[in-house]
Amino acid sequence: MTANAFYLPFEVDLMTWLQSIMPAWMTSVFYYISMFGEELILVGILGFLYWSYRKEFGKYVGTQIMTANVLFPLVKNIALRKRPYMVHSEIKCLKAVDSKADIMDISAQGYSFPSGHSLNSTVVYGAIARYTKSKILTVIAFVLPLLVGISRFALGVHYPTDVLAGWAAGVLIIFLVPWLLKKLPKEWVYFAIVGTIGLAGFFYCKTTDFYTSYGMLVGYFLAILFEEHFVKFSDTKNILAKILRLVIGIGLYLGLNELLKLPFPKDFLSSTTTASFLVRTARYMVIVFLTVGVYPLLFDRLPFLHDWKKKE
Repeated sequence: MTANAFYLPFEVDLMTWLQSIMPAWMTSVFYYISMFGEELILVGILGFLYWSYRKEFGKYVGTQIMTANVLFPLVKNIALRKRPYMVHSEIKCLKAVDSKADIMDISAQGYSFPSGHSLNSTVVYGAIARYTKSKILTVIAFVLPLLVGISRFALGVHYPTDVLAGWAAGVLIIFLVPWLLKKLPKEWVYFAIVGTIGLAGFFYCKTTDFYTSYGMLVGYFLAILFEEHFVKFSDTKNILAKILRLVIGIGLYLGLNELLKLPFPKDFLSSTTTASFLVRTARYMVIVFLTVGVYPLLFDRLPFLHDWKKKE
């Protein structure tokens, strides 16, 4: 795959110096901090907000992260920047994006610019802080993405300028998306605009992150429209119901992810063919549509998934 190597001299010096002085325990700390910008934790946060806490809150955050995740692989596949450890042998890869793939496989590991972890953490925690207007959450929304970003170049998988771009893009998203949603006449118009822009990626994107994100975007937008017209589930104040909604939802998300892989050979799923990319898009579209749109059909129908005392 085509890739570019460009960087500022201070970036390599900073990263090699940081890795040279990091004790093993600090590497472990950065490893776990980095996870606050990854799929499973973000799915857990969004799932809790949407299924268990307040539906509209979850939609507010979810729309922003889905938008970010589909638009910025478009930028990555234009910049085509190699990850630092792919260019500089003195920089170690201490946490691969895809631990099951070769660390030099750009299709699996993705391009470097901008940093998706920095972007995701800024969008999710920043959107939460903006929605709640909580001072404590505002501090967290500043500190946590800061630490996530630092962890990415400390672990050797991003240049500092990747991180800076991710932070900047995240701030842009959390201010621009809510403003656009207020200006446009209908929510579906916004969904159509973002989806149409994202279609450009099918003509030139060669990394799996775009096809995963586009599938999630379409599945999410269809699920929100489906929920608003046919499901209309209610929030619950019952603690046990909140926990069960979240646990079952995450289990469903993970289970569907594995189930929908079964009809296809592993070599096909890990390949970079057009057919494999399209299957990935369809798979994630189905997963998100079922978990966000269809799964909530159970909430007001099963006593243990809603506030049954309120129903009496």
